[in-house]
Amino acid sequence: MPKGGALQTQPGTLPGNPTPAASAGDTRLLSELLDCSSVQALGDLIVSSCSELGLQARVLHSMRWPDALTARPEARPGQIRLQLAEAALSAADGTAQDASGNVMALALATHASGAAAVLLLENCDKHDLPRLLQPELSRLLAQRYAELFEQHALLAQIGTLEHAERLQRALFAITDIAASDLDMAEMLRGLHGIIGSLMYAENLYIVEYDRQSESLQFLYFHDHNDASMAVDLYRRRPLESVEHGLTWHVLRGALPLRGSLDEIRQVVLHRAPLRSQGTAAHNWLGVPMLADGEVRGMMAVQTYTEAVQFTEADQALLGFVASHILTALDRRRSRAELEALVASRTRELAEANRVLQGEVSERERGERLQAALYRIAELSGHDVGLEDFCASVHAIVGQLIEARNFYIAMVSDDGETLNFPYCADETHNTARQRPMGMSITEYVIRSGAPLLADREQLDRLIADGVLVVRGSASVSWLGVPLIGSEGVLGAVVVQSYSEHITYGANDQNLLSFVSYHIATSLERRRAASTLREANVQLEHRVEQRTRELREQIRAREAIQAQLEHQVLHDSLTGLPNRGYLRDRLARVLGRVRRHPDQQFALLYLDVDRFKVINDSLGHSAGDEVLKEVSQRFLACVRESDVVARLGGDEFAILLEDIEGADTPILVAQRVIEALAAPIPLLDSTVQPSASIGIAIGSTDTPSGEDLLRDADTAMYRAKSAGRNRYQFFEQGLDAASKVQLALELDLRQALAGEEFEAHFQDIVDLASAEVVGYEALMRWRHPRRGLLGPADFLHVAEDSGMIEAIDWQVFRRACRALARMQAGAGFVTLNVSARHFGSEGFASRLVEMIEQSGLSPSRVHIELTEGTLLRNPERVRAELERLHARGVLTALDDFGTGYSSLSYLHQFPLQMLKIDRAFVTPLESGGAGSGEAIVSAILAMSRSLDLEVVAEGIETETQRQRLLELGCRLGQGYLFARPHLPGSPPI
Repeated sequence: MPKGGALQTQPGTLPGNPTPAASAGDTRLLSELLDCSSVQALGDLIVSSCSELGLQARVLHSMRWPDALTARPEARPGQIRLQLAEAALSAADGTAQDASGNVMALALATHASGAAAVLLLENCDKHDLPRLLQPELSRLLAQRYAELFEQHALLAQIGTLEHAERLQRALFAITDIAASDLDMAEMLRGLHGIIGSLMYAENLYIVEYDRQSESLQFLYFHDHNDASMAVDLYRRRPLESVEHGLTWHVLRGALPLRGSLDEIRQVVLHRAPLRSQGTAAHNWLGVPMLADGEVRGMMAVQTYTEAVQFTEADQALLGFVASHILTALDRRRSRAELEALVASRTRELAEANRVLQGEVSERERGERLQAALYRIAELSGHDVGLEDFCASVHAIVGQLIEARNFYIAMVSDDGETLNFPYCADETHNTARQRPMGMSITEYVIRSGAPLLADREQLDRLIADGVLVVRGSASVSWLGVPLIGSEGVLGAVVVQSYSEHITYGANDQNLLSFVSYHIATSLERRRAASTLREANVQLEHRVEQRTRELREQIRAREAIQAQLEHQVLHDSLTGLPNRGYLRDRLARVLGRVRRHPDQQFALLYLDVDRFKVINDSLGHSAGDEVLKEVSQRFLACVRESDVVARLGGDEFAILLEDIEGADTPILVAQRVIEALAAPIPLLDSTVQPSASIGIAIGSTDTPSGEDLLRDADTAMYRAKSAGRNRYQFFEQGLDAASKVQLALELDLRQALAGEEFEAHFQDIVDLASAEVVGYEALMRWRHPRRGLLGPADFLHVAEDSGMIEAIDWQVFRRACRALARMQAGAGFVTLNVSARHFGSEGFASRLVEMIEQSGLSPSRVHIELTEGTLLRNPERVRAELERLHARGVLTALDDFGTGYSSLSYLHQFPLQMLKIDRAFVTPLESGGAGSGEAIVSAILAMSRSLDLEVVAEGIETETQRQRLLELGCRLGQGYLFARPHLPGSPPI
């Protein structure tokens, strides 16, 4: 369509056509032209003018070209030449003609709103146009078209504005009614009425959906045509009851559905088939009610006539209403929950208030009772007579319960008489005392339990002969025994002679509670007199006891001093212990910090090879050595210095106020010289020595423990350097300690990761070189340092106590490896440290491990050193005998290098000796030296004791031949094989 203003195209005119003068006919046309009030009337006028000239004409016009095109006169779709009309609208002169030249299109007018009018003429020449289309009238015609187009556009805008205003008012009304306090049914009917004023909504229903329970309920249902679809509102039903229906598809799809049933069926076909329910609707619209993307329900409208079609605007309106309905539902649900919560909370508060009031009443009653008890307790401390005391008690009890008739009865010390220190009675006066009888008071005292009785109960007890009533019979009687620490003292009684005053369970509980305090007060008063008598005797006894206590205090102070000395001193040597040294170090450090020019030193001493002395000569000899060593240490220091035993064979010497490093060096040299003299014992003589670590203390020393650690580190360095010497602490020593700690950490990780292996070294028959067994040797497969031997880590493993766990790991691997080898692979020997024999059940655990590995115990030998046998002979012998009974044999390793005592060869169940390499190596020379003599002696002794012998460290053929000549049958060494992994060929 051509673009432009309100009047854009003029009717086409013939070129050079003269403009005729106005005539009476023109006046009539102008009048008719002005009288046309609609576009249709204007088209009819044009067609009529053409018909008068015999021309066949048709006017096409549209308010939004080419939509909603109207033809005057009406025509079938084939008679409307739309392309020719659009060509005329696009032409510069506003005319167009078809290819045959029979039909001409003339653009009458266009408008900016999109309106246009075109005239179609058949078999007409431009010169034959009616007068209305001539230039002098065609401009008026176009202008009239423009006015009518403008008028229509204005009316359309007014209609749109009116619709928008009506829609806005309806939306406000929807919001107001959704937020109102109307009940649900009335609110939904109001919403239905508002929706019906904006769109067709005669048939409408609303559904609420619960996703968790997969159920729905109809909140509103109104269907004008289908009464069979009436539903029970607010009755929850399963979602499957509407499965595959329109409602089901909206709830499942969470999207609106609009159109005819066939159109909707095509939309939902990918999800599930559409199932009709009730009378089929011609057109249907349903929208979901969504909250945070979750379907909470839906609402739908439907029509049963083809005249009504739902639009996108209807869908948007229904969606708006659905959101407000969901908001109203949530608000009402929240309000209902809040009301329920408020009601529940109100009930809880009412109950709490009731309980609180009861507690307040109980507390007030308790306060009254407590006040009464305080007053009774206060009375017991006053120096008043017994009768006055009882009268005051009566007054106090009378404030708690009805006690117009009240008396207290007490049993005499011999139990034969009942005394009445107080009695108040309306009817008669009770005697002051009487013999114990069968009255109701004695009944309570004998039973030791309270009695609450009315007239009927009293009569029944009298009739049963249980008691005899003295005086006037009571209507209500309450008696409670007075129970003291040694039994029943008497009774407290209240009674009533009036039908209006009776006692109940609460009165009984109250009087029972009070009775304990009355009994306590009476006992206290009774005891007070006894106490006064005893005080005189006590004063004499106190004086005597004071003299005794003075003697005891003096003895205790002596014992205390002795205990303090024992706590801070070693019981064996009498030297100060570690605790004493720690305190002394703290004081010295404090003094040095106050006087920075002062210095002090700490010597850490360890007796070298003391363990050998203990193991070989016994603990008694070791104790004698320690006592002698401690005396020699004392002789090397000043009187102001401190010599302390830290434990075992470790000592420390604290040197105060030294001048440089010369003083500790002199002391260390004196100690070494003092220990150079032998120490004679009962059966032998020992030559001790000591390794000494020296640490110099100053203001920079953090603590006494740090100084002890530094001196200890230096001592270990001295021991590593060859013993019997001293070593100053340096920072490098501390680094070495850290290396040792790192190695200890690696060992713990290696244990957890099972990095320890058992490498086998062959034990062979020297004559045939045939393998008869293996010695399992410990190796560590370090992840960074590679394969390590025991020398690289064994000392740390022993010091840290991990050696036993490492041994068991190696034992298991060795036994499992031998079990996987052939049956003729022989035996395996396991090196067992002395620590294992300190644990209970070693033999049982070892045999159990061997059997679990699939080996016979007879294929496993254990190797021990001489020191192991001597450490705890009784326990070691018992464990070896248990192992021997199960088939495990024992070999004595490194024989000849220790004490070589023949006595323990008879004491212990041994089956094998292993000659140390120190005696095998000299055989290389071929001479008859000491090595050959020792080997010959060991072999001879073994044959006499029926012990198998294995020579270790064989590295040359000469050594092998010489051992064969001496009669040795078995051996091992690098000549035959180096240690290797089980199953791999020996190197």
